[in-house]
Amino acid sequence: MKSFPLEPIEKASIDELRSLQFKRLQSTLQHAYANSPVYRAKFDEAGVRPDDCKSLADLAKFPFTTKKDLRDSYPFGMFAVPREQCARIHASSGTTGKPTVVGYTKNDIDTWAGLVARSIRASGARPGDLVHVSYGYGLFTGGLGAHYGAEKLGLTVVPFGGGQTERQVQLINDFRPDIIMVTPSYMLAIADEFERQGLNPRDSSLRTGIFGAEPWTNDMRVKIETRMGIDAVDIYGLSEVMGPGVANECVETKDGPTIWEDHFYPEIIDPDTGELLPDGELGELVFTSLTKEALPIIRYRTRDLTRLLPGTARTMRRMEKITGRSDDMMIVRGVNVFPTQIEELLLKFAELAPHYQCILSKEGPLDALTVAVETRHDVAHDSSEALVAAERLAYEIKTYIGTSARIELRATGGVERSMGKAKRVVDLRK
Repeated sequence: MKSFPLEPIEKASIDELRSLQFKRLQSTLQHAYANSPVYRAKFDEAGVRPDDCKSLADLAKFPFTTKKDLRDSYPFGMFAVPREQCARIHASSGTTGKPTVVGYTKNDIDTWAGLVARSIRASGARPGDLVHVSYGYGLFTGGLGAHYGAEKLGLTVVPFGGGQTERQVQLINDFRPDIIMVTPSYMLAIADEFERQGLNPRDSSLRTGIFGAEPWTNDMRVKIETRMGIDAVDIYGLSEVMGPGVANECVETKDGPTIWEDHFYPEIIDPDTGELLPDGELGELVFTSLTKEALPIIRYRTRDLTRLLPGTARTMRRMEKITGRSDDMMIVRGVNVFPTQIEELLLKFAELAPHYQCILSKEGPLDALTVAVETRHDVAHDSSEALVAAERLAYEIKTYIGTSARIELRATGGVERSMGKAKRVVDLRK
């Protein structure tokens, strides 16, 4: 079957790519300094000017941007164009404070749609494909980002959104889409609904799943691919930088998302000191936008933990699959624990389902970790085989992660389902 052609920049030489990045970086710094009062103040405080950037390496001289900067300038204070020139406004959920508000000019929307189209193409889309979008629509960037990108690529879009899982399965059966775009945790809920209806998920028309908006492991990829009979690829993005489509895995390699470096310049820093780290070292991912008009973002600290790797399927660098965030990290009796570490271990047990939550509480002055996990639909949560699996899981958590955990077995449906990002950590200590 015919495939879409690559864009020339995806196969350009490293020298051509770096030259384009530097030109666009200089323009972005000038634009931010001239038109965003917040960035002008930040640059002045740090004693730097756009003209001080004489190479890509000079970007390290410039100050970081954090989520706090966006919240402190709520709602439109960081914009570098008048609000009247914005074609659209998106915002984060704001669960830990004021929402972070981002704006897009018409050019920004066109650029974003083009990059999501590139991402869908890299995922293996073919001309004529039908795309079922299960990301939430509205202020969240996922639904509309996926929608505009699929349309830009010339595909047919089913704009379903989140929720109504029973109807999602009905329409997947009736419309026979080729691609689904959804969070990996909600894909599992859809797979559960297939089976509840007596259907085999592997018999669906779906060929490709493009999953993002939350960390997920390669073990989770194998589980989804095996259960659904699809290729599962990772799309990466965050609203502060653009939305989905900042990076995407290429289906032919599935070796970590390729960063679309012609529009975003990545750095890796030590999350504690802010020191720049070389490619290949694990640290916090930092992004600078190179083409955004309404909200240029300079050295934005994503809190995502990864490392930069050489390009494979494309010239551009890859990032190792995100499986943890510095602000998702739990510290339990002095041990650093990430939810994805728990996930990686529990997926080894055939008796357990991949629906879980990490619950933090206090036992006197000490922290306590409880992992609430469902058993498979055909395994009773109080059966001897389930209890043995729980005991073995607790042992592996202690052995491989280094902290004790109580395993709380629940029947199917006992762990709260999310229509969007899964809530993996419940902290009852506060």
